[in-house]
Amino acid sequence: MFPLDEIKKTRLLSINPSIVSSRDEVLPGMLFDEAEAVITSWDGYRRTPLIELSGVARELNLRTIHYKHEGPRFGLGSFKALGGAYAVLRVIQRTLSKRAGRLIDIHEITDGRFADQISELTIISATDGNHGRSVAWGCNRFGANCRIYIHAEVSDFRADAMRELGAAVVRIDGDYDATVERTRTDAEKNGWMIVSDTSWPGYSQAPRDVMAGYGVMAREIIREIGAPPTHVFLQGGVGGLAAAVIAVFQQEWGNTAPRNIVVEPELAPCLFASAKAHELTRVKIERETLMAGLSCGEPSRIAWDVLAEAVHGFMTIPETLVGPAVRLLANGDCGDTPILAGESAVAGLIGLMSGALNPEMRAAIGLESEARVLLLGSEGVTDPGVFEALLANPADPSPHRDTSPR
Repeated sequence: MFPLDEIKKTRLLSINPSIVSSRDEVLPGMLFDEAEAVITSWDGYRRTPLIELSGVARELNLRTIHYKHEGPRFGLGSFKALGGAYAVLRVIQRTLSKRAGRLIDIHEITDGRFADQISELTIISATDGNHGRSVAWGCNRFGANCRIYIHAEVSDFRADAMRELGAAVVRIDGDYDATVERTRTDAEKNGWMIVSDTSWPGYSQAPRDVMAGYGVMAREIIREIGAPPTHVFLQGGVGGLAAAVIAVFQQEWGNTAPRNIVVEPELAPCLFASAKAHELTRVKIERETLMAGLSCGEPSRIAWDVLAEAVHGFMTIPETLVGPAVRLLANGDCGDTPILAGESAVAGLIGLMSGALNPEMRAAIGLESEARVLLLGSEGVTDPGVFEALLANPADPSPHRDTSPR
């Protein structure tokens, strides 16, 4: 199914995780309870599909593979819809509560009684696309002004999607980490509020809210999947998604929770590098990965507190496998239901297939024939141009490059 020569480029760092002591301190169950109660009450909330890939499982000699497809999430195309918009609401709530000298209830915000005050607030964020779209949607939904910062390689389609939600989009030179730095500077200078999905010293509340929102997806899986999976393959990025899912699963399943494998692009391996160094480590992005949502050079500090103690393996995957994975799902090549997935959504599938088809790696991960695997399909087709290019020429390592005028 995948070129064996390319599979050999996948790297695995196996870890024997310690007992997780930071999980409940960083992400207590109460945070997930609150986020679930709020998000599931929003208009348009629907549980996203959990699809069994029985054909792929047969090809890999595994018992089951389940794929959580986040493409339909709130019409925004990715799991990020759960985090950014929820964090916007919480930032607004904290700001209004501080001004009023009392706790402002969520319902007081959503019923419009503070509309004039909210319209004076400006919320900003840095993004590769999906998080910014969620923040823009949240600002639009609750009535705040929004500015989104993107780097040079973010496609015009993704920028336009945020503008359509009312956001002012600011493109800067540099990579994702440079856009994060710019938000910090502009927020301090103008009195704006940042809703970021990554954290740094002195800034953790909004990223924690973002991760609490992601927990809704994990809880949906728990309620539908039945027995706990034996393995879950999780996208890397700054680590927020992986940390949230791991925390929810361990809170629910305890010692029967699955082995956690975090998968990153070989061009943006900040979590792999951190695990190797045994401390949070920043890597330089020399070239942007196809998996735009995972192009991050520095982990979120609060996410790393969880991942450092809970992950069983860190993987990096080559760019050349992104196209074949997108095509495999879209065409239903193994007889499964076709799934239209974006380039960042297939990281876990690539990690699984690389591990299952490499005997040494398969043994290290513990992928036995009775393994029950969970994959998180983190996005649908969030950029049709990139998707069509991958389908047309899945071996091309650069179809994401947008050369249209900006």
